[in-house]
Amino acid sequence: MLQRELYFALLGTGFTCLATVLGAAMVFFFKNDMGQGTQKAFLGFAAGVMIAASVWSLLLPAMEMAEVQGKNPLLPVCGGFAIGGGFLMLLDRLMPHLHIGSEEPEGLPAHLKRTTMIVLAITLHNIPEGMAVGLAFSVAAQDTGAAALPGAIALAIGMGLQNFPEGAAVSLPMRSQGVSKGRAFVCGALSGVVEPIFGLLTVLVAGSVTGIMPWVLAFAAGAMIYVVVEELIPEAHLGEHSHLGTVSVMLGFLVMMILDVALG
Repeated sequence: MLQRELYFALLGTGFTCLATVLGAAMVFFFKNDMGQGTQKAFLGFAAGVMIAASVWSLLLPAMEMAEVQGKNPLLPVCGGFAIGGGFLMLLDRLMPHLHIGSEEPEGLPAHLKRTTMIVLAITLHNIPEGMAVGLAFSVAAQDTGAAALPGAIALAIGMGLQNFPEGAAVSLPMRSQGVSKGRAFVCGALSGVVEPIFGLLTVLVAGSVTGIMPWVLAFAAGAMIYVVVEELIPEAHLGEHSHLGTVSVMLGFLVMMILDVALG
């Protein structure tokens, strides 16, 4: 059964990783960086998708799974959510990274190239995305009635839609700063490779300990919400009177909701 779960997880996270790679490939077709407005829209859209995914694809299934196991869902869902947020907070404080458009690096001091630190910033919030997609497909593999598969597919499509511009958001700024097209593409593509890696690792951990899946699902949700609140929404609202960020957050949430209902 674990082999089937890993296979499903690899398919799901492989799709989202491919979306990032295709986005990074835009460096071969466009010369200029994305405008500030475009970046705000993409960041807001990503935030909306991740909020919706955290609720429908992670927290609600975690509650249902805990109830099926005969447990009170309050502890695993709330506990896993808090631990997931704390884990990302710790990574954010420790991992050296530099957000696009920022001049001040975050995390522990490190003598790394600017391009490397930008890739690490994208990688940081791709970790919970990979965990979420991997877990959703793992749950679908366990469901012999295949009722969970449409939701997992909806999640992968939603993540893929926001990963495509994310890949471009890494490669295009690098190209505009004088980095070669090939190197900019590789850096953008590498930022998405972390998704299948952490997706498979999470499934391995969840599958090796009986009854831990509700905790792990909530953990991934907490990690994603931390990224949304700490990074995506603030960056989507840079500037005065920015309604674009708000509209794009709502659009991302709406698209994810439509996908979940349509494929469910």
